[in-house]
Amino acid sequence: MVAGEKLKISGMPGRYATALFELSHDAKAVDTVAKDLGQFQALIDSSEDLSRLVRSPVFSAEDQTAAVLAILKKAGIKGLAANFVGLVAENRRLFAVSDMISGYQNLVAQARGEVTAEVTSAEKLKPAQKKALAAELKKALGKDANIIDKVDPGLLGGMIVKVGSRMIDSSLKSKLNSLRIAMKEVG
Repeated sequence: MVAGEKLKISGMPGRYATALFELSHDAKAVDTVAKDLGQFQALIDSSEDLSRLVRSPVFSAEDQTAAVLAILKKAGIKGLAANFVGLVAENRRLFAVSDMISGYQNLVAQARGEVTAEVTSAEKLKPAQKKALAAELKKALGKDANIIDKVDPGLLGGMIVKVGSRMIDSSLKSKLNSLRIAMKEVG
């Protein structure tokens, strides 16, 4: 399967994700690359310093590349995923690496006949919660769901689930905002 046949991932992150997907597909390393990229994304999400390094235009390409390659080596990420992240850093595109990883994960899910659900919750989902959510999504969508979970303590409680262009926002923050708007309209 060629990556662009069914799912179009647009823009620069999409081009990078599609190229990596096709390379990893040819090398029969799709799952390994997906696991490694997921691990790198988890590192970005858990470290404010790494997140700043990735997003900031202040650092030179050489500094970003050297730092990212050292982090990848220490994390045990090698092969295509490490080469990809290194290339992204050299090309001054590290600010978009999270979108590239998300695009790659979407392509992998599509190739498996799954849908990708991006779930943002106030706390890290427990394995049992993730399993229950995957079962509910399968019931609702008729397909297996690959869940990419993110944490945003600002939600206070509940979660936001995005599948493609659909979004379900059951966060406490959203409900409180709705209540605040309703109260302003009344008063």
